[in-house]
Amino acid sequence: MTEGLWLWLAFVLMSMTTIGTRGSFILLGEKGRLPSALQRALRYAPAAALSALVLPDLLLDGATVSPFNPKFAAGVVVVVVALRWRNPWLPFVLGMGALLMMRKGLGW
Repeated sequence: MTEGLWLWLAFVLMSMTTIGTRGSFILLGEKGRLPSALQRALRYAPAAALSALVLPDLLLDGATVSPFNPKFAAGVVVVVVALRWRNPWLPFVLGMGALLMMRKGLGW
């Protein structure tokens, strides 16, 4: 019986925490402003999250880091092309082409 009570207490506390943190911005409105340093830092959150998702997949070939990883080479191609030409489609097309050529053994 007490196990069920602790489970329900945990559910209630977690839901109050979730509602409190998410609802605080709605309830406080303009009165609750983040510091300007934190607002500037939060601008980089999407890029940091994307990097955290993509970079391990680019660097790891199985369980090891290898410079001959086709995904890593395609990532290098994408970065170089994106920095050079600033075209939104060209890095995608050339990166996928490099990845397919390296995976199919057509090598450079």
